[in-house]
This record gives sequence, C-alpha cells and structure tokens, in this order.
Amino acid sequence: MATRVISGLVLLLAVVAAFVPDLPEGIVPLLLVVLGLVHAAMSGEDASSLLVVAIAVGAAAGSGVLNNIPAIGGYLNSIVGSLSTALYAGVVTVLGMRVLNELKG
Repeated sequence: MATRVISGLVLLLAVVAAFVPDLPEGIVPLLLVVLGLVHAAMSGEDASSLLVVAIAVGAAAGSGVLNNIPAIGGYLNSIVGSLSTALYAGVVTVLGMRVLNELKG
C-alpha cells in the first residue's frame, strides 16, 4: 500500500513540475530522488525488471522523442524525464542493497 502511495506521489510531482514552471529550483529533483529511494527500498520488485524499466524510460526521456507530439510533447517529455529521475534513484537503492547483502555474506 505504501509503495502505491509513493508511486502516486511521484507521478503527481512529475505532472505538477511539468505544468508549473515557477517551482523552487532544485526541490523537485530532490523530492523525486528521495521518493525513488524509498520506493525501491520498500518494494519487493525484481532488481532486473527495475533496471530495464529505468533504462527504457531514461532513454525515452533523454532522446526527447515525445517533443515531436504537437502541443503536448514538451509536457510529456518533462513528465517522463521526472519519472526517470525517480527510477534511477531506485536503481541506486537496489545497488546499495545488493552491496550490503554481499558484505553480510
């Protein structure tokens, strides 16, 4: 249940950040990273599937392919870019958890 709430918050924050340009500088990426870290730590997702989704979303955001859609493409690209920030933070969490598990033995 908590992971659903965090996912909803990430999506809401990404949409708000896309449509409200006057948000304080740096607060949105910070919140997205924190939410991504917490979500990955709490969810029981397979690490490989998280990595594949993060790479795919990050590639779509980085290429700016959604900018080709007239009128709404820029907004969609901004939303996907924000989602990729949270996903990449989740990948870092999975990496940290794996390293800790290896050190524990």
